[in-house]
Amino acid sequence: MPHAELSIASAPALTAVLFGLSGCLVDFGSRARTDSPSLEALATPGALNILRSLKEQGVPCAWLEELPSTVTTPLAAVLPGWLKAASPSSIRWPAPHACWQALMELNIERLEGCVLVSGEPRLLQSGLNAGLWTIGLASCGSLCGLAPEQWQALSGPERERKRAKATVALYSLGVHSVIDHLGELGTCLADIRLRQLKGEKP
Repeated sequence: MPHAELSIASAPALTAVLFGLSGCLVDFGSRARTDSPSLEALATPGALNILRSLKEQGVPCAWLEELPSTVTTPLAAVLPGWLKAASPSSIRWPAPHACWQALMELNIERLEGCVLVSGEPRLLQSGLNAGLWTIGLASCGSLCGLAPEQWQALSGPERERKRAKATVALYSLGVHSVIDHLGELGTCLADIRLRQLKGEKP
């Protein structure tokens, strides 16, 4: 494996990572979009670990959300204080402006190496329209739409069927990668760095 390690070491660093809030960093199943806003603020699997890792690497991060602040403020309470919340954009998804605005607020000067991670198809489309690398989340976003306990209560085949359906829907949008949840994001981001090294562009 030395060759692969050398490749990753020489791959360009990520410029910034943008996250959706509901159905990505928190609110497994993106239930805040359809349920009452009195949801318990819980980070999704792997969310806090990947945020810690990105901070240690010095990668700027922020989250975006269309939901009102009355919903997002309690949902985001579980996230680290250093993580920036992008100002709500008056331009609605899937227009690219929300992503560009979030990057400007992070003082990012170039799109190269910028990544958007979300389980929400309309935000992913916004990221694609903005020229970002995009990573879709299959199980914890709105396409599956189940709370963690509902997801775990499904049989293995039922979970796989829902996950596969969501994966197909995300790839049909044109996203660059699809993973189950943020616990798998580290490997996926390393893959994007290697794709950049090979000259690929989003």
